[in-house]
Amino acid sequence: MYSKLLSPYTVGAVALANRVVMAPLTRSRAGEGEVPRALNVEYYRQRATAGLIVTEASQISRQGQGYAWTPGIYTDAQEAGWKLVVDAVHQAGGKMALQLWHVGRISHSLLQENAAAPVAPSALVAENSQSFVVLPDGTPANVPTETPRALALEEMPGIVAQYRQAAQRAKRAGFDLVEVHAANGYLLQQFMSTNSNLRTDIYGGSLENRARLTLEAVDAAIAEMGAGHVGVRISPHFVAHGIADSEPEQMALYLAGEFSQRGIAYIHVAEPDWAGGPKLTAEFRAQLRAAFKGTIITCGNYNAAKAEAMIEQGLVDAVAFGRPFIANPDLVARFAADAELNQQDRTTFYGGDAKGYTDYPSMNAA
Repeated sequence: MYSKLLSPYTVGAVALANRVVMAPLTRSRAGEGEVPRALNVEYYRQRATAGLIVTEASQISRQGQGYAWTPGIYTDAQEAGWKLVVDAVHQAGGKMALQLWHVGRISHSLLQENAAAPVAPSALVAENSQSFVVLPDGTPANVPTETPRALALEEMPGIVAQYRQAAQRAKRAGFDLVEVHAANGYLLQQFMSTNSNLRTDIYGGSLENRARLTLEAVDAAIAEMGAGHVGVRISPHFVAHGIADSEPEQMALYLAGEFSQRGIAYIHVAEPDWAGGPKLTAEFRAQLRAAFKGTIITCGNYNAAKAEAMIEQGLVDAVAFGRPFIANPDLVARFAADAELNQQDRTTFYGGDAKGYTDYPSMNAA
């Protein structure tokens, strides 16, 4: 059953037990100081039979945070917390990639140091977008994102340095790979998208200029981890968080060529239709495959049968599963047995404690 999906596979320089990837899932359960804690250790340890776990997005700086209680990778305490997670997953036989995140304008002054405005390529608010904050009275709440300030040209090396330092910390913590988050309407995609980047300097205008920051962030990660230990997440045709890019496929294919030249481990494609975007066409998938020589991972409402078929067609090499992994820590075993899946409790997706996080039963327990 699902012989391709469940077969061993090597991504970049990392050997995986199977092609089932745990997708990055924001759960807002980090401890004080945005430090991964014992609860997070247990959550990831339970899911270590995934071929590869991509962690929840982890901000590379205080400036890069857009949601309360998400883990960071910019302090010693955060690095130490993540090391406990990685060690537990490795002991259970798993492999991990840390997703490096800067939210850009999808933030709020309540999350920023000294109540500063969020930053972005241009001073444009993200329409119909929210940030998850703790209000001054201690109440957690979703609030509209605020108008950001445009990053000055002289600030750009500092942003790249944040990615480099985060990759350094990821390597010290023992992660097998890092994944540069260039998707879902966050900072790097804000720079890439035609409607959110109105700059006239070397980071704006042409497609190549709009891609510049993403490639600089990837190069910084490569410098620390080695190309065979770096992946990138992209989301062509993504339409949430105020993104309305007029050149999504051109950008994706340009990046794929640049990533291929650099020899990175993988591209992780977040498919757009779950967020209201169009389905990716077979033609685009074939073009992406031709443009990139490394591993292609795809993600977006897959089940085991659909994933198996996609791998058999040769269009992707592995498939990431998000919500199924929330409710099924033993998802790989359930696929192998073609067993029924637990259904997830949406009310416990964000924030809270062990309920809806580490208490889903395994197949044997059920």
